[in-house]
Amino acid sequence: MKLGLNLSFAVKRWVEPERLAALVKHDFATDHVQVTWDLIDPWWPAEQRGAYARRFREAFERAGVVIDSTFSGLAAYSYPQLLAPDELQRGIALQFFKRAVDMTAELGAEVMGTAIGALSYDDARNPQRREFLYQDMLKNIRMIAAHGKERGLKEIHIEATPLFTEIPHSPSVSVQMMEDLKGTEIPVRLLIDWGHALYRPLLGDEADIALWFRTCGPYIGAIHLQQTDGEWDRHWDFTKEGIVTPELIKKATKDAGLDEITQYLEVCTAIEDDDDQVYARMKQTMDYLHRELGV
Repeated sequence: MKLGLNLSFAVKRWVEPERLAALVKHDFATDHVQVTWDLIDPWWPAEQRGAYARRFREAFERAGVVIDSTFSGLAAYSYPQLLAPDELQRGIALQFFKRAVDMTAELGAEVMGTAIGALSYDDARNPQRREFLYQDMLKNIRMIAAHGKERGLKEIHIEATPLFTEIPHSPSVSVQMMEDLKGTEIPVRLLIDWGHALYRPLLGDEADIALWFRTCGPYIGAIHLQQTDGEWDRHWDFTKEGIVTPELIKKATKDAGLDEITQYLEVCTAIEDDDDQVYARMKQTMDYLHRELGV
């Protein structure tokens, strides 16, 4: 299997591109990363954003680390985006995602990944509104993919999330969405997160990573790896005890034929966590995963 690193752990801590690139390469022995939009905001003025993205890109190139993709992160996840109740908000979200495509290209990455949005309480429980907003979302994703092709991207990755108010949130909904997005200008694929897939309060018997991998396998473009207890979306590092073990990771990945798909460790820490303790846990986690997964 392939192990990469989402840079979520670095938010509000290791934000200098040169320092972060060296940390990833030399301390965590990682060659492939996913840059979170929490480090570079697509809404920044284009000229300044482009200059900072180039600095970021050059720092990682010098360190010998490949920026495979970008991912939306926490700030962008706070908004309803392409599933917002009103057309004005959805139009803003379309602009935002196109700017994220531009930023992804500026970083030299070929893939943009994101959660796509959240329905309001009322819309989520109204079948007619849910279907209308779903179809509108599909239309907008097609436009984002077309813009991605213009900017040289190879794929768009949509993350399955652990909420009924979001799309997709289950294996069957994920597959249906991929089928409904066939024929986009560049391929749209799934990003499956271990913690989301094992979230029992929503999924019940479907909280089974083997089921997710088996059902969604042909559509999976990337995977987020985290430690979790199945009761919340924890995004723990692997110094915590949980239900995700090296044995399960290797077996589920091999059985589904997903060894060539990169799994990015995505750790989300509390902002008030001590920086040195975060570093120590990340170092211990990456050493553990390299050793136990044989990567």
